[in-house]
Amino acid sequence: MLVREAMTSPVVTVPPSATVRQAIRLLHEHDITAMPVVDDSGAMVGIVSDMDLLRGEFQADPRAFALPVAGPDEPPPRLVSDVMIRDVRTAQPTTDVAELAEMMLRTHIKSVPVLDDGRIVGMISRRDLIAVLARGDARIRDDVLAALAELLPNGHAWTAGVHEGEVRLSGPADEDARRIAETLTRTIPGVTRVVFQESA
Repeated sequence: MLVREAMTSPVVTVPPSATVRQAIRLLHEHDITAMPVVDDSGAMVGIVSDMDLLRGEFQADPRAFALPVAGPDEPPPRLVSDVMIRDVRTAQPTTDVAELAEMMLRTHIKSVPVLDDGRIVGMISRRDLIAVLARGDARIRDDVLAALAELLPNGHAWTAGVHEGEVRLSGPADEDARRIAETLTRTIPGVTRVVFQESA
């Protein structure tokens, strides 16, 4: 499965000149956890997440402590440019989702901008990956059978069973046909594994 099949698009962006509070409101209104920061030309110059924006925004409530609480030594950052991350990991629409998921798990990155020729075309987050895996088995089965019927000669000869994202294919014994069927099946969102079973 490719990133373009799982990403969220269009993308909510914010300029570096926006205030932290403006950016917080954008995240809240769109129910997202991160967004690219773009300059006046639309080029990405960074990314800002909910954690970046929350830093320094809350002050201790004196009611929670027996003694008065000292304020911070410095005022919190006021602009997105003060808190954004400038070194951004990105993906392309044709990046393999499995490869991207592995990178996100390894680096603890929650959201990745998707660029096509330098233009932001999408965002992919852990939530998007969860949504792919949450697709029901019946829907996955229907999508697999539709793809095989449309793209394979004698595609209607194939049957498929799906359990927890694992697809069990049954069809022509020809090795080339099986290889193509497996490749097509792996492109379907929600498929985690493909196995073959002999026809009854």
